[in-house]
Amino acid sequence: MSAADSGGRVLPARPGDPSRVGPYRIIGRLGAGGMGAVHAGLDPAGVRVAVKVIHAAQAEDPEFRARFRREVQLSARVQGPCLIPLLAADPEAAASWLATEYAPGPTLNQHLSEHGPLTGGMLYAFAAGTAHALAAIHKAGVVHRDVKPQNVILTPAGPRVLDFGIAHAADGTSVTRTGVMTGTPGWISPEHYRTGTAGPAGDMFAWGALLAYAATGRLLFGTGAPDVVAYRVMSGDPDLDGVPADLQEIVEKALAKDPEERISAISAAEECSLLLASQATEVIPVEGAGLEPTMVGDLVAAAWDMPTLDDPSWQVSARRRKGRTGAVLIGAAALGGALVGGLLSQTDSAPKKSNPTAGSASRPSPAADMASGTPSAVRSDGQNGATKADSGEASLATWKESRPARTPAENDAPGAMGTGAWLDPVAYPDMDRTITFHESRGEVYIATSGQELPSVAVQEVAETVCLGLQDLVRSYPDSPYSKYVVVDTARKGGPGIVWEDNFRTNTACAASIQDRSSPGVGQDSWWQPTELGLEQAQIPSTDNDEIRVAGETASGVISAWQGNSRIRNDPNWLDHHNMSVGFAPDEAVMYVWAKKPEWDQTTREKWAKTASDVACQAVLTESHARKEWRYAQYAVAVTGSEGSEDFLRWGSAGSCAG
Repeated sequence: MSAADSGGRVLPARPGDPSRVGPYRIIGRLGAGGMGAVHAGLDPAGVRVAVKVIHAAQAEDPEFRARFRREVQLSARVQGPCLIPLLAADPEAAASWLATEYAPGPTLNQHLSEHGPLTGGMLYAFAAGTAHALAAIHKAGVVHRDVKPQNVILTPAGPRVLDFGIAHAADGTSVTRTGVMTGTPGWISPEHYRTGTAGPAGDMFAWGALLAYAATGRLLFGTGAPDVVAYRVMSGDPDLDGVPADLQEIVEKALAKDPEERISAISAAEECSLLLASQATEVIPVEGAGLEPTMVGDLVAAAWDMPTLDDPSWQVSARRRKGRTGAVLIGAAALGGALVGGLLSQTDSAPKKSNPTAGSASRPSPAADMASGTPSAVRSDGQNGATKADSGEASLATWKESRPARTPAENDAPGAMGTGAWLDPVAYPDMDRTITFHESRGEVYIATSGQELPSVAVQEVAETVCLGLQDLVRSYPDSPYSKYVVVDTARKGGPGIVWEDNFRTNTACAASIQDRSSPGVGQDSWWQPTELGLEQAQIPSTDNDEIRVAGETASGVISAWQGNSRIRNDPNWLDHHNMSVGFAPDEAVMYVWAKKPEWDQTTREKWAKTASDVACQAVLTESHARKEWRYAQYAVAVTGSEGSEDFLRWGSAGSCAG
């Protein structure tokens, strides 16, 4: 992760930013780095997370995507004190992302610029904590390669080392371009400058410079042109004046020009831990190999003395959100004419324009047939215009009667729903929206335009709108609105209502499985397969790659399930007549299904596990092999004799990436 704004301040979303990534609701930005933007997110329980999404342009670069995939794999390996754990990731998504725990606080350089060098127990806690973090990284067989002040956050509980953006495996496996210098001038080891070598010893050289900087506030090798700084690193003697004598000895061993003579991370961690313990009121006796990591964490927290952190809550009400996003709304309003012109060209009596905004990240999928209390009408039959305007059900006629925002609550509605992109900007680059209101009916209309939306996209729009309107009525409890209606104006057959629901009664906004607290085993928490997707998958494909992958996957599942059995009258027997594989292009999902209505639940679950293992590897292999392969998700189902289906497992290619 790259450095975020000091103190947990959430920056406004920018045009094109997602409103949801995986299971996380995005409420703004924390910062940005070379690989992508870091967003402020909330999980379904309201816990704060930092979500890193790689830039759309770079997602198209196979080498860059491989680098991000490697970052996820390396981050998952590393566990230890003073690190920020990885929570979730999907490197195979159209806009790849990863989520970590949120660490509030300034970076080391921000803190030093405001408060000066670290002293006393806090300095020793910093030394021990960061050394233990590097020891954990190196123990996992990983090299950080970018240890610097911007990559250390000073949280209320202690220092946290972050950013594996250019990390690589200690075995030499790398995903950076050959001959490209990685790291930051002044924080690069002499051997890296000379030969490009970047091992654990290089991290320790940078750590020595980092500790000296924390103790003195001075950059050990100064500033200036990169070649001048490089000369100082390779040939100069560092000035350690101001570093406490007991720490100075450790720093000198870390800064040795010869990497073979440098102290290791584990040795530095042990020595710094002993010094930290001696700073405590009660000296903790330490024998043998040193302090346990859990004890180190307690010692660091006990000695840590950060100034009070201004760490505001991220649960921003709709009324307050308006001020945060005002500049974005002004920009959106300026684009209104072009958008509305497009809408009016499709239907002469479409509503007048409101505040349009743009498209979001993360691919969810619609629930199939929702039970009572969940979205009640997913409409795609194109017959909506036949309903009269004064009937109980929303129609194109009632949509045409709706008007732009007038009241304060209506003007705040776009901000409540999110001013950033609602859909994956890679998959839906042309999607836009207009919001209008029918006060007497208590309905809010969202007209999407630019490109026709498949069911998965409608699902995400519905949930985003529902959550936003619930936020809005918390600030405006007397608002007359209770329902929302989604109109897709880009449909080939003309505008049609594709979703309607009551956001006041559907309190969970259960438009997607991602809000359900307990997804089943082998089921992704942020999307769900659909009946329509399975129906589409049953249409024979004409694409040679799809035909090949379907055949290979089906044969693989059958082989794994049958083993060496040749007993065709076995009730569990499968072949190409009762098991199939197909593709749903609108959802970018590969479906695997067996027509075995007689199977009991135990047999179904056992087969689903076998099928999902094969399917996941199939989409993963194809995603790695070809940039143009679009199917990164899979779903496994057992179908009945009358077309009913039991979706058992579903997931993304990243879930089986080793």
